[in-house]
Amino acid sequence: MKNKKPFNIKKYFYLALIIFFVVLVASNFTKLPTNMGFVKKDNNQSNAEQEVVVPDITINMAVIGDIMCHGPNYQDAYDSSSGSYDFSHFFTQIKSYISDADIAIGNLETTFAGGNKAYSGYPTFNSPPELAQAVKDMGVDVLTTSNNHSMDTGYNGLINTIEKLDELGFAHTGTFKSQEDKDSILIKDVNGVKIAFLSYTYGTNGIPVPKGKEYCINLIDKDLIKEHLQKAKELDPDLICVSMHWGVEYRTKQNNEQENLADFLFENGADIILGSHPHVLEPMEKRTITLEDGTTKEGFLIYSLGNFCSAQKDKYTKDSIILNLQITKHADGKVTLDSYNYTPIYMQDNGAGAKDRYQIIDLNKSIKEYENGNSDISKNWYNTYVTELKNITDIMGEETNKTSNIEGDYKVSFFFINQS
Repeated sequence: MKNKKPFNIKKYFYLALIIFFVVLVASNFTKLPTNMGFVKKDNNQSNAEQEVVVPDITINMAVIGDIMCHGPNYQDAYDSSSGSYDFSHFFTQIKSYISDADIAIGNLETTFAGGNKAYSGYPTFNSPPELAQAVKDMGVDVLTTSNNHSMDTGYNGLINTIEKLDELGFAHTGTFKSQEDKDSILIKDVNGVKIAFLSYTYGTNGIPVPKGKEYCINLIDKDLIKEHLQKAKELDPDLICVSMHWGVEYRTKQNNEQENLADFLFENGADIILGSHPHVLEPMEKRTITLEDGTTKEGFLIYSLGNFCSAQKDKYTKDSIILNLQITKHADGKVTLDSYNYTPIYMQDNGAGAKDRYQIIDLNKSIKEYENGNSDISKNWYNTYVTELKNITDIMGEETNKTSNIEGDYKVSFFFINQS
């Protein structure tokens, strides 16, 4: 039998001491973030979770007018060496105003019929698909597609246009491939602000909508619009934005029908109304609307944004704006339109045969550059810019930065239905 080793009290003492220090360090390590200030202590809630504070969300919306493409436009974009089209030089000066916005909206007033169908301008528009790509590259997110030229290349052209927009990743509304699409509401979540988009037109230039395919386009009909607005409200968006192709061409002031329709739209839930079709600018305004329950809300309306891109030459048809809306969704759920302003622009035509014949001009910037000695701008063009800027401010007002206070207690969800 082996002799037992004597009990070593020192060994066990040191082992117990080591275990004690390990436990002490571990317990303090779990509190290290708080002790070092990485996690804020809540003196009122020792064990409860910290209250989460929801911040206000502010977004900037840019809106442009009619995106058209007349014969001289696509001829200018044609590159004979490659047999392709490049519209990018049209938009160089003003691209940043659109790409820098959180969401940008435009009205597409042409078709992309595809196939072997020849390109054409007025009166039946069919454009190179490279135009759609250039608009996408410029930063436009949403296109409204219901207008009097939606049926220019027939039902198949309308469908092909939708498919081209889908291919390029546009959200769109106004024209549809099915009744199911038409019954859906287009919703766009912009950094946490949900916007519903709807789009309608007065007609299709007499081109009949095929029997049995009435779903393919939204025509202005109060019953239909009211139905869509109700569906949008049921989706609980933060804002409802309605685009209306209405009014009288080449008139710089709205008519009674536009005013009455605007009243109807606001009373039934619209918050923002964007007008098109006259091909010239018409006024914008902020309104206070009294609802059926006696409460009030404010809305924003522009009767016409004019032509963004075209080859029209009549007075005022080259003048337009990039509309800018600043919108805030507050922590309490209220939504306010904090300000609205615009950038005056002008569709410059350098003449047949000129390299890069068409170019959209930032009027304020170009006027300032000339006055600061930029010799690339001629005296004649400077005088034109000054005249066109005055035309714009005469219609839209002298101020280009206005504050507002549009707010509502309800949340609006925008459901985008892809249309073209």
